[in-house]
Amino acid sequence: MNIRLTERKESTCRALPVELRSSEPKMHEVLGIALKIAASDATILLRGESGTGKGLLARVIHVGSPRAAGPFAAIQCPGLSVALLESELFGKAQAVSTGALRDTVSKLRIAEGGTLLLDEIGDLPLELQPKVLRLLQERSYERLRETQTQGSDVRLIATTNRNLEAEVAAGRFREDLFYRLNLVQITLPPLRERRADILPLAEDVLRSFGRQTDKAPSGFAEPVRDALLRYSWPGNIRELRNAIQRAAILASGFLIELHHLPSQITSPGQTIQTAIQPTTLDQMEIEQIRRVLSSAGTIGEAAAQLGIDPSTLYRKRKKYGMRRVRSATVTYDEPPRDA
Repeated sequence: MNIRLTERKESTCRALPVELRSSEPKMHEVLGIALKIAASDATILLRGESGTGKGLLARVIHVGSPRAAGPFAAIQCPGLSVALLESELFGKAQAVSTGALRDTVSKLRIAEGGTLLLDEIGDLPLELQPKVLRLLQERSYERLRETQTQGSDVRLIATTNRNLEAEVAAGRFREDLFYRLNLVQITLPPLRERRADILPLAEDVLRSFGRQTDKAPSGFAEPVRDALLRYSWPGNIRELRNAIQRAAILASGFLIELHHLPSQITSPGQTIQTAIQPTTLDQMEIEQIRRVLSSAGTIGEAAAQLGIDPSTLYRKRKKYGMRRVRSATVTYDEPPRDA
């Protein structure tokens, strides 16, 4: 590694987002691998649960790479139709008959010379997977409504919170594309495996919120600190940020008290399970989703409380076979009796 690249690596470490700073060995290992791989042009697959900071790490890799002076662009794979996603990714030449004033500029063109993040690539439609595979293999593509082949000089980073091996086995994800993406794999640990980072992260969120508002609490009551450490954080850093900001808004004094936290954090039983307990992570997640859905007014509110996207919540409901149940105030999802 030359002197200039070494200086860039040291600068990147100093400029790490707060969410990625850690005293946990697992995170030190993740960051060490990420900063080493940043120096190459290899395709990277970032894996981990929703809210663990995969997008932030992708930007760190870009900043620590020889492409740092180039652009960074991202495209969200979930929630877009096949046609819209294809247009966003590869671009589209407008038909003369439509009278449109301009073509659709692709994210590939925007990211030229830099880095393109394919966020949650596990949601990439099967119809587009051969085109992404070709992009990885040949560094070339065609825009919609155009036959002229264009070259691409971008570094691709993909993220996923899905089990891609299971998606391949189920026929929902191409095996050849998976192996192309999986050249370098980095898995971010969930927040429940970063317990030493929970309170420092919460304190930083509170300080940041205080700088943005005229009035905000300056700390946490001791029962609040205990509750934050006991909770399993299925929504990870995103859920922690949302919970602290909500509590800061509700608090009227100098300290955040227990009743300012969302109920799922303070409810008995919402603790991190130890290895000797028989409860699985899936069972913990089912229980957490059930509790939040039973109290939230809408699916969107439930997703916000969990710190995940509504599309992710929909997939989890489908995964666990939750059925719709209507109470006096809300329609929510109930897991199977044997879940």
